[in-house]
Formats: sequence, C-alpha cells, structure tokens
Amino acid sequence: MRGLRPLTTAGARRRTEALLLVFVIGIAVLGHASASLALGGELPANLTGFTISLTLLALVAHLGVRRFAAYADPLILPLAMLLSALGLVLLHRLDQSYIEQYGAEANAPGQLVWTVIGVAACLLVVALLRDHRLLQRFIFLTMAVALVLLIAPAFSPADTYGAKRWIVVGGFSAQPGEFVKIMIAVFFAGYLVIHRDSLALAGRKFLGMRLPPMRQLAPIVTVWILSLLVLVFERDLGTSLIFFGVFVVMLYVATERTSWIVCGLLMAAGGAFVVGSTEPHVKARVAAWLNPLSYYWKERPPGVNSDQSAQALFSFGTGGISGTGLGMGHPELIKFAGRSDFILTTVGEELGLAGVMAVLLLYALLVQRGLRMALGARDPFGKLLAVGLSAALALQVFVVAGGVTGLIPLTGKALPFLAKGGSSLLANWIMIALLLRISDSAERQREADSRGPVETVITPVIALSGPR
Repeated sequence: MRGLRPLTTAGARRRTEALLLVFVIGIAVLGHASASLALGGELPANLTGFTISLTLLALVAHLGVRRFAAYADPLILPLAMLLSALGLVLLHRLDQSYIEQYGAEANAPGQLVWTVIGVAACLLVVALLRDHRLLQRFIFLTMAVALVLLIAPAFSPADTYGAKRWIVVGGFSAQPGEFVKIMIAVFFAGYLVIHRDSLALAGRKFLGMRLPPMRQLAPIVTVWILSLLVLVFERDLGTSLIFFGVFVVMLYVATERTSWIVCGLLMAAGGAFVVGSTEPHVKARVAAWLNPLSYYWKERPPGVNSDQSAQALFSFGTGGISGTGLGMGHPELIKFAGRSDFILTTVGEELGLAGVMAVLLLYALLVQRGLRMALGARDPFGKLLAVGLSAALALQVFVVAGGVTGLIPLTGKALPFLAKGGSSLLANWIMIALLLRISDSAERQREADSRGPVETVITPVIALSGPR
C-alpha cells in the first residue's frame, strides 16, 4: 500500500484545490450580483454568462493542473483565480459608473478575454515545460531578450502619461516590462547558481561590516546602471525599482551576506535621489507625493497637474474600516486611473480597510507559497527562481499599493491580476505556471525520496546535469 501514497497525496492536493475554486466562484458571483443590485437595484443581465464563464475557466485550469502538475501546491491556482475574479468584479462595477459618467467603453469583457488567454498560456507552459531546470540552459539568451524588451519602450513613440513603458506595433500595444521581471528572475537564478561562491567572498571591512570585493561588485553595479537608464530614458520608476530590487533580494538569498542588502539600498537611494532631483517627470511625481493636496493650492509646486493622489486619499478616508459597500461609492471621480493602479482605491472606498487588508493578505499568501516552495525545492536553480518570482510579485504589489496610499511616489504599474491590462495578466499567469511547475517538481522528488531507492527507479525524477 505504500506505493499508493503518491497518488493519494496528489489526489488530496487536487481535491483541496477544487474545493477552493468552488469557493472562489461563489465569492465572485456574489460580489458581481451585489454590486449590480447596489448600482441599479437589479441583478446584472450577464450574471448567468459570467458564472458559466468563470466556472468553465476554473474547471479547465483545474483539470490542466491535475493532468500536468498533479503534485503542485493546491493554493496557488485558487489564489490567482480569486484575484483575477475580484478584478473582473471591480471592472464590471467601474464600467457602469464610467459609462454613465463619461460615456467610456466597457473594459470588463476585454479583461475576461485576457484572463482566458492568460490561463491558456499558464496551462501551455505547465504542459510543455516538464522540468523547470531546462530554463537554466538558456539564461544568457533569456537575458538578451529581456534587455531588448527593457529598452524597446525608449524608442517607441508611445508615451503614456509621462512614462514610456509601452510599445506599439500596428494596432497592438504591449507593456514589455511585465515580461522582463520573469526573464530577469530566470537569468539571475542561473547566474547566481554559477557564481554564488565568488559573490559570497568577504572583502574589506567598512563601518563594522564586511563588504564584497570590488571585482564582485561588478554585477550589482551593472544592474544598478541599467535600472537608472530605465528610470532616466523611460521615466518608469516602477520597472526600475522591481528590476533592481529582485536582483538584490536574490543576491542576498544566494550568498546570505547582509552587505549585499546594504550596498543595494545605498545604491538605490543614491540613484533615486539623483534622478528624482534632475529628471522632470520623476521630480514632478516626487513633488505630488510630498504634497498630495497641492493640486488645490493657488500656487502649485512645479509639475503637479493631477488630483489623483488627493482623490485616492479621499477614497480611503471615505471607506473607513468597513467601506461604503460594493457599488455604493464614487470611484469614478478618479476618472481613467480608477481602472489602473488606482483600482485599489475602489477596494478601499467600497470595502474599507478590511477589504484592502484582505486583498493584500491574498498577495502575501501567494508570495508565502512561493517562498515555501523555494524551501522545498532540492535544486539551487529552482530555489532561486521561486524566490525571484515571489520577490517580483511582492515588489510590484508594494510599489503599486505604496504609491496609491502615499507611502512612496506613484509608479504607474498595474496591480497584479486585479488591474486592467492584457500584458500584466498574461505575464502574471506565466509566473503562476512557473511556480506550479517548481512546486510540482519539488513535491515529486520529496515523494520519490520517501519511497526509497527501489521505488525511485519505478518513478524516476529527471536530473539534468548543470553547474551546482
């Protein structure tokens, strides 16, 4: 009976996942119905279609994971699906107010299409990438593609609200920075596995702390310069912070040297101070952050030409602890920004502090599952890749939530899964696919080890040769 243990473990994980997905569908349908009742006094006309679409999407995703990654963590897919479903509910709610107030087009149907595309891409990656260690063979090619995508917006004529983060080809637009965060996590994981010993060397002592040798500082200096170039030429504060932050976090995890964190923080602070003092767009965002209500002054600080930061604070203040109720607020006052990074203000106004904390806890739980699988992974590349993907998600949530709440200057990045954006949804679902694959591989190997050498031959685990 011992040989049946892996099937029992996999089956239990997938049953847990299925029950959680049913719970997710119930929350989404209830939220969609309550928002429509609050706005118009009747159930939404598309409630049946919305329920069927979400149910089929969850069912196909569950069956795909059951088929290709049966040992994967049972919480990852439900968490991603719940965040995506909440995003659809909020966009449906915002569409009604924006159409009535400004005559804008509905965005929820397009978001649903991109959610389907994202889930399909997730399942495709899980099905084709049977071992995540295959990515280690292409780390330099991955970084080359990432660098091209990173600098492409600087040469694109598309300039969205002061920042150059989009590329437009024909009638199709994309935000390459969303995919770059995954590529740099793959590259850094492979690079640090190769060079972790040399990067862990101790150099000279400074202020009571051992700094790395100057020759080993070259990688972090290079990444620092690249992040500053993105900040200067593309005026994209969010991508720059995520790009540099992911590298520093992964570097610390690989070497366990606190000096890398200190070097990273000092370099980030120095670069941000210089660029924030000289680059007009970034300087204006810093001014709006320091004086969010200055839009209403008779003499505004230079560059302050938007009331979005002030309206965001008004929204959070109006919501209080429990919120006004879904559909009972006025998030449309933030105009177009209500469907981008400011979608969190809709949560704060209509669901209150409790709703904001619930959403942030969902992100925190997703990050925690990524870090947990990093601890369970047996190969160094899988460990660092899981850490890098989790750090990228955590940093993006931080820069968006921090900007909207006034903790840091606005960055303009999309809130993962929740905000409108096809590029963001597609990239984040690919990230979910990689996390599913890493967790599946780690659990399979753990089960194989627990069965002993005889049964391991029956269920082999692929062991690719590569640098340790």
